[in-house]
Amino acid sequence: MTAFAQTNPITDICFLVEDIDKASAFYVERLGFKPRRRAPGFADFKGAGVTLALWEIEHIAENTGVSSRRAPPGAHKVCAAIELASPEQVDAAYAELKAAGVLFHAPPQDYVWNARCVYFADPDDNLWEIYAWSAGGPIGDIGPQ
Repeated sequence: MTAFAQTNPITDICFLVEDIDKASAFYVERLGFKPRRRAPGFADFKGAGVTLALWEIEHIAENTGVSSRRAPPGAHKVCAAIELASPEQVDAAYAELKAAGVLFHAPPQDYVWNARCVYFADPDDNLWEIYAWSAGGPIGDIGPQ
């Protein structure tokens, strides 16, 4: 039997948020996502790659029974990443998004895992990484996939 994750691609990433309007505005106005669906307490967006969805914590809890427990402010619970083709593209994305009002933790840097990366968080402290592998590519590969 083939493992579930090998036959079923991830199609959506959903961040749980406090305020759907505030979170939606960030993703549309700062990152350029295109709204695709909107319902009470929920929104999702078109972008290159997987679907990004936002769901208000209270709404999902009321309708599904999952916990509405929250992490304290500033606690990062997830990190979504966007791989770019080159370190120079990381610098260009940083400049573009900074001009659009995205607040970064620091300017792009070269890290010991052989990548150039930059980090920011959305209004609900969901962490984002924009990265590109440096010359020589990734380190730590386990073997042929």
